[in-house]
Amino acid sequence: MGKHNKDTGKYSSTSKFISLVLRHHPDVVGISLDNHGWADVKQFIAGIKKAGHKINMDILEEIVRTDEKGRYSFNEDKTLIRANQGHSIHVDVELQEKEPPEILYHGTAGRSLGKILSDGLKPMGRLYVHLSKDIDTALQVGQRHGKPIVLKVHSGEMYRNGIKFYLSENGVWLVNNVETKYLEETEI
Repeated sequence: MGKHNKDTGKYSSTSKFISLVLRHHPDVVGISLDNHGWADVKQFIAGIKKAGHKINMDILEEIVRTDEKGRYSFNEDKTLIRANQGHSIHVDVELQEKEPPEILYHGTAGRSLGKILSDGLKPMGRLYVHLSKDIDTALQVGQRHGKPIVLKVHSGEMYRNGIKFYLSENGVWLVNNVETKYLEETEI
């Protein structure tokens, strides 16, 4: 079975709800996350069902396996689940510090450019700024927010200047913020 597009997959509304619960509001299904963002799978499934979504372990496994962005992970015995990144609630998803490539990219809406160029990139309600390894991925991210722009981030220079970078389980680069001196507009 191929990967599902998050907007057209047969479980897309459940997948979106799972994202909301694991990244922002576990309380809406009556669960809590541990310090590392893990939720008990049995309690999680029960809460999702109570909220009116059709789900069982097979459906949950399919959503995790087919999510095009690799948003979720199970522990080894599949008794726990968590979102890999994108949290607005404080959790430590045990990210490992990594040396980034020389250049990373950030996609956003064109209407945000002025503020970004004056203030830099901020997490905006999340724990980290999300960066992409290529322009195409950044462009896809930017399109979710309106007419897209892609900014080049001089991540190698940032790293050499002591700024820590993390790489999530699904390949998203994370950093606390990006000062304007490390940003450059790109042509797309």
